[in-house]
Formats: sequence, C-alpha cells, structure tokens
Amino acid sequence: MKRIYLDHSATTHVDTRVLEAMLPYFSEKFGNASSLHSFGQEAAEALAISRELVAAALGANPREIIFTSGGTESDNIAIKGAAYMHSSKGRHVITSVIEHPAVLRTCEELEREGFEVTYVPVDSEGILDLKFLEDSIRHDTILISIMHANNEIGTIQPIKKISELISGREIILHTDAVQSVGKISTDVNELGVDMLSISSHKLHGPKGVGALYLRSGVNIMPLVQGGGHERGLRPGTENIPGIVGFAKAMSISKEQLEEDSKHMQHLRDSMIKNIQSRIPHVRLNGHEKTRLPNNVNMSFRHVEGESLLMLLDMNGVAVSTGSACSSKSQKASHVLTAIDPGVEYIHGSLRFTLGRENIMEEIDIVVDLLEEAVMKLRQLSPFEEEV
Repeated sequence: MKRIYLDHSATTHVDTRVLEAMLPYFSEKFGNASSLHSFGQEAAEALAISRELVAAALGANPREIIFTSGGTESDNIAIKGAAYMHSSKGRHVITSVIEHPAVLRTCEELEREGFEVTYVPVDSEGILDLKFLEDSIRHDTILISIMHANNEIGTIQPIKKISELISGREIILHTDAVQSVGKISTDVNELGVDMLSISSHKLHGPKGVGALYLRSGVNIMPLVQGGGHERGLRPGTENIPGIVGFAKAMSISKEQLEEDSKHMQHLRDSMIKNIQSRIPHVRLNGHEKTRLPNNVNMSFRHVEGESLLMLLDMNGVAVSTGSACSSKSQKASHVLTAIDPGVEYIHGSLRFTLGRENIMEEIDIVVDLLEEAVMKLRQLSPFEEEV
C-alpha cells in the first residue's frame, strides 16, 4: 500500500541535506558554544553561521535572531516578555480569535495576571476585522499579536496593513509565522513586524528548535533566568545540531521558495477543483485566494471528520482534522467556530497540507479515496436523505 503524507502543517520529514549538515555536531563537533577551547570555538562558529543564515532568510540582522525550542516557546517569550517589560505603559493586548493555542493560552494567562486582552473577530473566510482591530486600540495598548497565516484554514492575514495602522504608536507588533515561513514571503521589513515566531520542523528541519525574530531596539523581559545565552532572553546551552539543521532548512526554503510555492499551489488548486466537482455538499474553509499555497481545508456535510480521517489512514493517507496540537479535543475547532460554516459542516472538516515532494498522482489517489469514504459515511448517516 502506497503511503501518502498530506499533513505537512503538523510536521515535515527532515530533508536529507539538513540531516547531513547536522550529523557532525552530534559526534566530532560536539563542543559547548560557550567554551573557550577549540571545541567550543567550533560550536560557536556554527552557531554564528546559523544565525546569519536564518537572519538572511528573513531579511533581518543576525543579532535580531533568538534561538528557541520552537514556535510555542517563541510565542511565549514574545508575548509575555513584551507584556511584562512594558506593563508600566499599559496592560492592554490585542490578538485574534483564531490564533494558535500557543498565543491564545498565553493571552489567557496574561488575563489571569491582570492584563486586558481584546480578541478580534474574523469574517466567514477567516480574515480578521481590520476596522474592529483599529477601533480596539487604546492609549494603554502595548502589544498586538496576529498570526501571519492560520494553521487550520490557511488564511493569510494583512500583517503589513496592521503595521501601517499602528505606525508612530508605541505598540509592539508580533506575528506567529510558524505556518508561513518557507511557503510565502516573510521578510520582516516588508511585513513591518517587531517580533516573529518560527518553528524548524514545519519546513523540513528537526523538531525541538525554532527562533524568535526580535527587532533591534525592541526590549522584552526574559522569562527564564540563567546564563547569558541568546542575549539573556533564552538562557541554556544551545542545541547546536538542531540549530545547524534549522538554519540549513531555512536556507533551502529561501532558495526554493518560488519553485516550491508554485508547485504546491498547483496541487492545491487541482485538489480543490476535483473535490468540489466530484463530491456534493462540500465547503472550502478559508479564503479562496488569500491562503497558503499548500493548504486545503474542506468541510463535508453530515460527515464526521474523525471518521473520514480514519478511513483515509486505513488506506495509507495521512491528513488532519485541524491543528495537531489540539487534535485529541472532542470540541469543535475554535477556528471553524469563528468562521461558522454551519452546524451540518462544522464537525466534518479535513485539513490536507501539501509538501514540496507531493506529486499530482498522489492527489488523484487521495481524491478517489476521499470520494469513496464520504459516500460510504453518508450512506450510514441518519441525515443521508438530506444529502
């Protein structure tokens, strides 16, 4: 049975070029980057080169890159660090209702600590209400955190417009770009952001490593105390093999961005067209055009997404019903709830996320299997006559 992986927003395989770059730092080049001897200097050089590669992929200065364990830690450091540092100026934070749990749970924690958080709604396609956001800005607003692209429905948010909206104000702008890096342009100067979160394993790098871009001149408070690693903002001995692999993955993604994006978008558009033409009563979730090139999120009327996922998995196809970080929850997705596809669709969603190595033959196989699975489940549904 051919196995087909269409869950690249959950994680990706490590590129062989990335693995090759990492291997020496597990064995002969194992030094601590803070040590003064030659082993340490070797590690420190690898750390410096990696920082330069990640910065170059973002249009940033190497000193603006803080290495972390991944997107969740980067989000926490950015949001809490900014809130704590600037609490004397104000205690109001703005985010959106469809953020990743790493942002939403962090904001909820700030609320428990006495901060006020405004949650901006989105329209039926997942685009945030820019007027609502503008009207929510107060004299005591210190931070806005809006994701660049949604991890479930793939909708891309107008980050540059938000940056222009708050230009001249003393408000820090953070974006979670975990899903967008490596798929669309994420130049920090074009976006106009002050902080940006990245995760390595979403772009064919190793798990357990990521970065926070922190614009020069923006000050945040460290959440963990220790040595002076990463400008004192993320103390602890650096994960040199992981950082080297992450940097290599970032470099590859930058080089192949246009090629990969066009390839995945071609597969995406073909998949959406074939599903809509062959399976009745389906709904595309997210914006039709302003979405990630690799994201296909569809809802199937009167079908349980989990049942569809299991039938596809039995045939060797890996997909998701939403975010892998909350896939064990029995509740309806907070993202789908926000865009409100209707009660008959909300529990029947599947997220297909494509990768650079997927081919059209695989898409054709998946659509065939999907059509068969949907028809099978609808025959068993008590609402079958309505369908």
